[in-house]
Amino acid sequence: MSPTPARNTTTRIHVVSDVHGNARDLAGAGDGADALICLGDLVLFLDYADHSRGIFPDLFGRANADRIVELRTARRFAEAREFGKRLWADVGEDRAALIERAVRGQYAELFAAFPTPTYATYGNVDMPALWPEYAGPGTTVLDGERVEIGGRVFGFVGGGLRTPMRTPYEIDDEEYAAKIEAVGEVDVLCTHIPPEVPELVYDTVARRFERGSRALLDAIRRTRPRYALFGHVHQPLARRMRIGATECVNVGHFASTGRPWVLEW
Repeated sequence: MSPTPARNTTTRIHVVSDVHGNARDLAGAGDGADALICLGDLVLFLDYADHSRGIFPDLFGRANADRIVELRTARRFAEAREFGKRLWADVGEDRAALIERAVRGQYAELFAAFPTPTYATYGNVDMPALWPEYAGPGTTVLDGERVEIGGRVFGFVGGGLRTPMRTPYEIDDEEYAAKIEAVGEVDVLCTHIPPEVPELVYDTVARRFERGSRALLDAIRRTRPRYALFGHVHQPLARRMRIGATECVNVGHFASTGRPWVLEW
């Protein structure tokens, strides 16, 4: 009798972040994987690489999008807010309702593209209150929670910290730290924002430091997960670095690459 071949027990996980409206590539992001993990920022409000794409230029046109990107890139946030207020004042419709309607249109397409199973958490530009309406039975939404995938424990913490950009899902440092604490010790720590390390939070194209989390950095040093996975910084100075026993990985700007980061064991 021939020996029974050994069963292939490899687990393959694909990880994406900063999808920003890229439903076309998202539809194939789970191909060949046992599961897809999404670290948030599904919404495309304004594409800094192509100012014609997103909710803002759809409402106000390319020229106004060029101007607000110019102001924000120069860190002239007060001027950018005033410029935006003048534009919204001329719309003649409730701002929140208008944005929500546009976001709903994007969410309908993006959540439909998720494969089964998908494990997802929120980014700083997402609107968590809408997610239950669009997440199907194959999508598990986690925030300050844990789940076992292929014998390893994954912890998820969504959202971002307060910034002058005032994106929809920014929370206080204390609330964010509490979610990190609730997750506890895990094999893989999945967040939208990176730990507060200069090389991981500096965006080389925007030429500014994004906000990372000190509480996340402390948790990585204390609990020593195998991996810390995140996105948020689109063009980081360092995409990968080790903090003690933990491999910290920016999984990439999926909106522009269309490729997931792969984790196998």
